[in-house]
Amino acid sequence: MGHLKDRSHLSRRWTIALATALWALAGSAAWAGQSLVALPDFTPIIKQYGPAVVNISSTSTKMVHSHMPSNPLPPNSPFYPFFKHFFAPQSHGGQQEKIESLGSGFIISHSGYIVTAAHVVRGASHILVGLSNHHVYKAKLVGLSVRYDTALLRIKAHHLPVVPLGRSSKLQVGQWLLAVGAPFGFYNTVTQGVVSAVNRPLSDDEYIPFIQSDVPINPGNSGGPLFNMAGQVVGINDQIYTNNGGYMGLSFSIPIDTAMRVVRALEHHHAIHFGWLGVEVQGVTGQMARAMHLKEPVGALIASVVHNSPAAKAGLKPGDVIITYDNKPIYSVGQLPPLVGTTRPGERVPVGVMRNGHALTIPVAIGTLPKNMRTSVSHNQNIPRMHMEVGPLTPEALTSMDIHHGVVVLSTSPGPAESAGIAPGMVIQEIAGESVTSPRELQHIVAHLPASTPIPVLVRHGKQSLYIVITLR
Repeated sequence: MGHLKDRSHLSRRWTIALATALWALAGSAAWAGQSLVALPDFTPIIKQYGPAVVNISSTSTKMVHSHMPSNPLPPNSPFYPFFKHFFAPQSHGGQQEKIESLGSGFIISHSGYIVTAAHVVRGASHILVGLSNHHVYKAKLVGLSVRYDTALLRIKAHHLPVVPLGRSSKLQVGQWLLAVGAPFGFYNTVTQGVVSAVNRPLSDDEYIPFIQSDVPINPGNSGGPLFNMAGQVVGINDQIYTNNGGYMGLSFSIPIDTAMRVVRALEHHHAIHFGWLGVEVQGVTGQMARAMHLKEPVGALIASVVHNSPAAKAGLKPGDVIITYDNKPIYSVGQLPPLVGTTRPGERVPVGVMRNGHALTIPVAIGTLPKNMRTSVSHNQNIPRMHMEVGPLTPEALTSMDIHHGVVVLSTSPGPAESAGIAPGMVIQEIAGESVTSPRELQHIVAHLPASTPIPVLVRHGKQSLYIVITLR
């Protein structure tokens, strides 16, 4: 029996030794092959350039009009004190309310220049910049561009850490990216993902060829840097597409090549000029392509030409389909505005068009976009959280309704908007105390509103304005 026990013990030892040898052999076999994709290590980027990422808090004031009726009794009435708690205070212009917002940014010079998104600091009366070493500085707004959603700040400090700038034009789909910012106020948060698409046009941001990625971005990330794997900033984190207010896998960043065009102009106090063609364009449908003798539904169809514009002077006509601009192919209507906008005014550019089934190349001397000119591409916007579609208002409509801003409701389906009484034809002027000037702005505001909370909406119906309450899901 003792001999059998010894042999059993020996067998167990051999079994363990054999298993260990097989495990080592399997491990060596796995390491013998080379991995096709190496997972990146982001720590060197954060250690070296993380201190150049800043937190930005801004304070602005807005005039808020009370929804409560004012006290009908004069102040000297003996009954005034008994009713004052049931009515809003009497005022001629409403009450001022402080609004605080958070964002991110990055330092581009040792002397204190900081880049961020324009919507983070637009209209702010006070801007504070916090560094990773917990030092806080009051910032001065050097300037901003609404069209490019880019702003330049400066703080009084020296020998600051800076980020290196890359070339967003070199980005390719599938490359790794890293975002640093303060989502929901959680400072110095790092998220990662890959390039999903480049040169992505968005409604009401026609001059920005966005970088689309799956990098998680949330409120507070706006204005922060988007790094490539060389530790270079290739974009400014700007917005997300969502129907519930949170990240859903679609993030959009302003290419650094586009942003720095604005930054250099702001730094030297130069005016920012945009190229102007002078046409109103629309997409080409399959049926339209067949009618116009096009092989494929591609290009930008000219619907109208502005009188005495560069396009009119060059001989472009309604019905022409722009298929190339400066020798670059135009597959969709959204590709054209960024190319035109970044063209230096006065430059002569070849424009390829299809006219009655024939290809033509027409040289056009690009002009300067007139101030306050409306976008040349009219974009409607679906607002998923409200279950409705809205569109921009023409200047004529604003004048006839005696209002200065708003978006028109085009359609609704069963959901929060319809339940609240919002119907097609109404104009939404304000939501949650924020003015609405474009369909994209409404989508941006709604995306960040809380669910299951009553929210005031100012609508215009004919000549009458009224507040209604909506609850989002």
